[in-house]
Amino acid sequence: MRLLLRRETFNGFYPEALPMLLRHHAELDDFPELPLQIDEHLYRQSEAFDELRIFTARLDRGPADPLTLIGYAIFLIGPDTRHQGSIGARQDAVYVEPEQRKGTVGIQLLKFAEQELRREGVSVVYHFVKRTHPEFGRILARQGYRETETVWAKRLTP
Repeated sequence: MRLLLRRETFNGFYPEALPMLLRHHAELDDFPELPLQIDEHLYRQSEAFDELRIFTARLDRGPADPLTLIGYAIFLIGPDTRHQGSIGARQDAVYVEPEQRKGTVGIQLLKFAEQELRREGVSVVYHFVKRTHPEFGRILARQGYRETETVWAKRLTP
């Protein structure tokens, strides 16, 4: 069994990833009382404008078995409004199946995403870390990231 890291398209990723996206929402969403309603059109539009990057981690168990999706890192890229002439990548979602978190899958996925983003000219990567999941922040710190801001959220609609 080996780990495969690759970039995928939204159409190739989404149908298989939907159950995982639902588990991700149930585990980590800031407003779990709101149902997950993925805006497929917006993702496809972002991809059409070359602003969407989806990186996946899959297990290859051999030729008789399909590749098993075990994690993803999704980024939106574009001009960095804070650094003229630079390209920034903003994390949209990062998730690794709980049973795969004890190893290095998440770190390998993040390093792969960084390598691919760097190759495309991205100069700054921004990650959002849930206060309820501080371990992700510690993982990022060990990878050379530093905490630069705190994001606050308030739900305005019932």
